[in-house]
Amino acid sequence: MKCASDDRGLVAIILFILGMETLLPWNFFVTAFDYFNDRLNTTTVGNVSQPGQTDKYMFNNMCALISQLPLLMFTLLNSFLYQHIAERIRIMGSMVFILLLFILTAALVKVTMEQDIFYNITMTTIWFMNMFSAVLQGSLFGLVGKLPQKYSSFFMSGQAVAGIFSAVAMLISKISKADNENAALGYFLTPCVATLLALCCYLFLPHLKFARLYLEDGPSNRTESVTLVKVKLSEPAYYPESNGQSLLTGPESKGFKTTDIEEKREEQYEEKLPVLSVLKKIWVMALCVTCVFMVTLSVFPAITVLVQPAALFTGTWADIFTALCCFLVFNVMDWVGRSVTSVVQFPSKESCLFPIFVVARVIFIPALMLCNIPARTYLPVVFQHEFAYILLMSLFAMTNGYLACLCMSYAPQLVRSKDAETAGALMTFFLALGLSLGAALSFVLKMLL
Repeated sequence: MKCASDDRGLVAIILFILGMETLLPWNFFVTAFDYFNDRLNTTTVGNVSQPGQTDKYMFNNMCALISQLPLLMFTLLNSFLYQHIAERIRIMGSMVFILLLFILTAALVKVTMEQDIFYNITMTTIWFMNMFSAVLQGSLFGLVGKLPQKYSSFFMSGQAVAGIFSAVAMLISKISKADNENAALGYFLTPCVATLLALCCYLFLPHLKFARLYLEDGPSNRTESVTLVKVKLSEPAYYPESNGQSLLTGPESKGFKTTDIEEKREEQYEEKLPVLSVLKKIWVMALCVTCVFMVTLSVFPAITVLVQPAALFTGTWADIFTALCCFLVFNVMDWVGRSVTSVVQFPSKESCLFPIFVVARVIFIPALMLCNIPARTYLPVVFQHEFAYILLMSLFAMTNGYLACLCMSYAPQLVRSKDAETAGALMTFFLALGLSLGAALSFVLKMLL
């Protein structure tokens, strides 16, 4: 058991890296939007086209649509088909294809071609990239669901750090004033290195005794190791060292029932519950994670990138305001929120306060819409100063990370360990559903400004 305990730190690090892999490639791809707009002869400031430019491809809007459709479809499909395709094939296959797609995207940076061909190749790449990301994310959440709750926070923290890396890369690019082509090449090569690292970590994970204790199927693993600790005797226990005397006296030596090890073993051989049966057990957490990400994506980044500095960020500092105060602040505080769950889990998964806290985040939608966005028609500006915006973004991001992490870690605890993978796959679908609903809602909110 000592070896297994010593492996826990390595398991946490590997889960952290695998968590990064689920979001880091797409985050870096999105960071290169300026490059794609340049290639298509469209330059945008925020979401507004520059005068004299024609946005005939509507790249930003089409990218959002093309990325969300496969993400939603294949997270749902993964919830039903994961039992028919081995976990190892799903995870390793997805990583390999994501790696190949980024190698292709990086190679195209230096290749000159017609705009229509480049656009079609890029849209196809986006579709397949999100398709494999959906399968990868759903499979990894299923894997993490088999482990103790605190390991979910390491995985979720890795996702948040992926956002920090992309935000820092964007900030460095803005400060150094690198041209879009060279910056994009760096954005595309970084996920290649990260994916290779994640693939090696995943291959190493089964060699750790602590990981095998939870991840391997069969009755001889986790259940028996726990049963050995929980065995209770129907008669007083005698040992040679005690000279024939009972080591249990008083009430502790009476009334114990013999542990039925065979019954524990039978549980391991029971069939997994159908998907709908698992959903009935976790539906509250599923709706909560949908609400969390719907609220977040409804204003971030569609609304938050429109906020402009008023006093503190002037001159050259104004160029990095969005990269610093929108993307970096959000990702750092999101990581803080996810990390806190390894120490504090409040409210509990049974508490009725949990859904209330999730729904209460809706207050951030009007609050962020009332920040300093110059181009508006209906709503006034209430929070003009940068400090107000940074404070709102910090609370908004921290609650997103905290509540999302709790949702994803609570759900597998509501079912048997054998059904934890199904619960993880379902939660990934509802997470993607929240992203899609939030992205759709953002169009409505922009019209209400």
